[in-house]
Amino acid sequence: METTKKIVLIAHDNRKEDLLDWVKYNKGTLSKHHLSATGTTGKLIHEQIGLPVFRFISGPLGGDQQIGAKIVEDAIDFMVFFWDPLSAQPHDPDVKALLRIAVLYNIPMACNRSSADFLISSPLMEKEYNRQLIDYGSRIPAKN
Repeated sequence: METTKKIVLIAHDNRKEDLLDWVKYNKGTLSKHHLSATGTTGKLIHEQIGLPVFRFISGPLGGDQQIGAKIVEDAIDFMVFFWDPLSAQPHDPDVKALLRIAVLYNIPMACNRSSADFLISSPLMEKEYNRQLIDYGSRIPAKN
């Protein structure tokens, strides 16, 4: 990871205000990085806070899968995903797949404000960082 991070911001409907509040509070720091977001979340961040945001399509329409693909391509360094633990989502399998791929590729990830606060205030945010990747392919048993 370079000093300028590629950060993706995602929030379920019931958590969008929480994420917007967090982004507003951290606007100065976030403005130094490349931001992307799912469709509606990105639109709200741009309109209400004024930060430039690349927008994927809406999560339920495939945005989560687009982001997962970008993680695999090493085009995302850091994910803030305020998901709603109390509401079933029509795209829950996509959400689970996104969380899985973020863990698989060792992406720093925050799913609530406290973890987002800890991550964004880390001294590593301003430094290059060599993210360690586990060779999961070598751990898959060969089939005869």
